[in-house]
Amino acid sequence: MGSLITGEFQMAQMVREVMTEEPVVLEDTATVFDAARSMREGDFGTVIIVKGRGGSVCGVVTDRDIVVRAVAEGRDPKSVTLGEICTAEVTTVTPEEPVEKVVLLMRQRAIRRVPVVEGGKPVGVVSLGDLAMEKDEGSTLADISAAPPNN
Repeated sequence: MGSLITGEFQMAQMVREVMTEEPVVLEDTATVFDAARSMREGDFGTVIIVKGRGGSVCGVVTDRDIVVRAVAEGRDPKSVTLGEICTAEVTTVTPEEPVEKVVLLMRQRAIRRVPVVEGGKPVGVVSLGDLAMEKDEGSTLADISAAPPNN
């Protein structure tokens, strides 16, 4: 049996088959407070950032980014914009690309989540947890990823 590390997935499996659809997308002018509230209400830890209404992907913000780049710096979450704290160098893939490409990108760039873009618009996200659940449903990472929240 293969592992997530070796990238052994079903032959020709596409990103569309493993991605989490309908990602939460916020504009770069939205605040850290807006993102944190969305994360709490939706029980997720990543928001895709777009440039203006209906714009292209310009960044990603995680719950950790909020803590490290805003809260720990003593910045006001209601005034700091997501454009100020987002990771702007975003690696994206399309839904029709092979899963192996996402695994390789995650390994090479040490990233845990990759936005999926189609026609210039975000349509999903692939996370390490998504890949673990697809590859080995019995793995610890898959169990953690599939578990209900512990609010």
